[in-house]
Amino acid sequence: MADTLAPSSSPSTGGAHGPEQGTKRDFLKLVTGSFAVIGVGAIAWPFIASMNPAKDVLALASTDVDLSHIAEGQAVTVMWRGKPVFVRHRTPQEIEQARSVEVSSLRDPEADAARVQKAPWLIVVGVCTHLGCVPLGQKPTDPRGDYGGWFCPCHGSEYDTSGRIRRGPAPLNLVVPEYAFTSDTQIRIG
Repeated sequence: MADTLAPSSSPSTGGAHGPEQGTKRDFLKLVTGSFAVIGVGAIAWPFIASMNPAKDVLALASTDVDLSHIAEGQAVTVMWRGKPVFVRHRTPQEIEQARSVEVSSLRDPEADAARVQKAPWLIVVGVCTHLGCVPLGQKPTDPRGDYGGWFCPCHGSEYDTSGRIRRGPAPLNLVVPEYAFTSDTQIRIG
């Protein structure tokens, strides 16, 4: 019986399927891997895309303001990224008052020239730097404090005509947002 059983033959390594040609198994691995990568990409894409800002948020990224209707001495409030922005057309007296302050005497020292691009126009985010309240001073009837700028009635912070903190618990000046003059009578905030 042992004579009838021949040893099994194994395929030779130098046959039609040599190492340089690849096998059906290699092809299946490549196809399976490609489908796996495409599947992961198809599943991950909506999640990654959901992290982008919404169109309504992108629309608020910048705000255009027409300055031509703002009279000297008047202030307007515009919304930018959900925050009030104060745009004030300062009088020559307000400008002189802001420039005459000795910068070294300020809690948050900053010259008026560093806070404005064109002298009569002051643009600041209207949020008190103490606890995030909105200071008064935009309307002619609002109290503006001893320095003629803005007054936050919540804790008594007072800002001058350059939006710099002068009295009260607020640690910093009103923030000057990024803005640019697109014409003599137009600015873009953001």
